[in-house]
Amino acid sequence: MTTSEHISRIKRADLLSSVGAGVLGAGIALLLANFLAPFAVPILLLGLLSHAAGMSQKHGLEKQGQIIRIWWAEALYWFCWLALAALLIVILIRQF
Repeated sequence: MTTSEHISRIKRADLLSSVGAGVLGAGIALLLANFLAPFAVPILLLGLLSHAAGMSQKHGLEKQGQIIRIWWAEALYWFCWLALAALLIVILIRQF
């Protein structure tokens, strides 16, 4: 297995893990919907900021290292930034 293939497999596993954590969090939120409703916006903002910070740090560290870039990982990175910006706009519109 080449280094590029190995990195690709790691990225796919990382993506699957992240999606699974998101689905798990959504399931927990649905179970506790009545209790968490008043805290929805702060929880969303905390998640948005922490995800953006972690994503940015990881991308920066990967740029510093000798890691081969994988096109679909780059595309997901930039798509995620667009989705986060759209989510922030929706949150702001709903608050005003």
